[in-house]
Amino acid sequence: MFIDQVKVYARAGHGGAGCVSFRRESYEPKGGPDGGNGGRGGNVILEASHDINNLIAQFYVPRLIAKNGNPGEGQKKSGHAGKDLTIKVPCGTIVWKLPNPNEEQEDPAPELVQGEEGEQALLIDFDTKPLDEGENTPSPELSIGENAELVTDLTEGGQQFALCSGGRGGKGNHHFTSSTNQAPRHSQPGEPGTEGHYLLELQMVADIGLVGYPNAGKSTLLNAISHAKPKIAPYPFTTLHPQIGVVEMDGWERYTVCDIPGIIEGAHNNVGLGHAFLRHIRRCGTLCIILDMAGIDDRNPCDDYEKILYELEQYDPELAAKPHLIAANKMDEDAAEPNLKLFRNRFPKVEVLEIMAAIDEGIPELKERFRELAKT
Repeated sequence: MFIDQVKVYARAGHGGAGCVSFRRESYEPKGGPDGGNGGRGGNVILEASHDINNLIAQFYVPRLIAKNGNPGEGQKKSGHAGKDLTIKVPCGTIVWKLPNPNEEQEDPAPELVQGEEGEQALLIDFDTKPLDEGENTPSPELSIGENAELVTDLTEGGQQFALCSGGRGGKGNHHFTSSTNQAPRHSQPGEPGTEGHYLLELQMVADIGLVGYPNAGKSTLLNAISHAKPKIAPYPFTTLHPQIGVVEMDGWERYTVCDIPGIIEGAHNNVGLGHAFLRHIRRCGTLCIILDMAGIDDRNPCDDYEKILYELEQYDPELAAKPHLIAANKMDEDAAEPNLKLFRNRFPKVEVLEIMAAIDEGIPELKERFRELAKT
């Protein structure tokens, strides 16, 4: 299962309470207050990692709760700090702060840690309609309404971000002695850790993004140029979630290519889960539009090209403005040559590379061109 958008509840650990204690020893029966401080609560930390490619772990464990700090002890002993909870997320994860739900939700187990029994999963909401009637339509990549706040964007491996900060521990009673109060019998409670509801959203990070209609040959091309092994079959929507392939070149050079599921008309309005697919090419430096130049399934390559640009522009104008080239696939078919001639006449300024991905024709030239574009 591929998960690229999930809601989570995060809460840092509460600080431990300060201790009320008095020193009592055989040789010093009235030694004075010696209550120690409480320990600081643990933080909830997100860490970007290249080793994972989706958010499935947070789908099954959406409650991210760090350990509380231990209370202070006698003899001025401070309590242990709560252990930080570090959650690894894929590179390209964007974190949005959600408004708190209207109903007050009680925390049934404040000492609960990630993975313990009693956690309840939250459903992923891919609906892109406004939350309430009368609200403005949210941004195309979100399903959370206009009040969402961008928190952070984790793009580099090893990058960390403290999502919630642990509460400070309370002071023990030995901090409250004074000339007028030699035996204070009170201490500070620990501060609560910060908490909130968040949306984690994955946007793939790749140098080249493959875009095209279903069954145009995107997965076949990715299989031909990289070590990725996407499912390939002679029917539309064989690819159901984005695939990342690493292309290795001579001289130890490499770049990444992202293959998203086929775009259909109305994708900018989320037809066919268009938003779930289109957002994964927003970070790509260059787009490669794969066209079935043979016109199989009664398709017109010229019309397909214009419709794809329209869908990209309607979803995000910056996508349509990205540099792109055309990979004219299936050139071994009889109808491909005349269709390519018509395409070049209609779009003379568009860069077109002829390929036959199924038999690896034109693939070396395309890989070399991708390498040049990945460097820019």
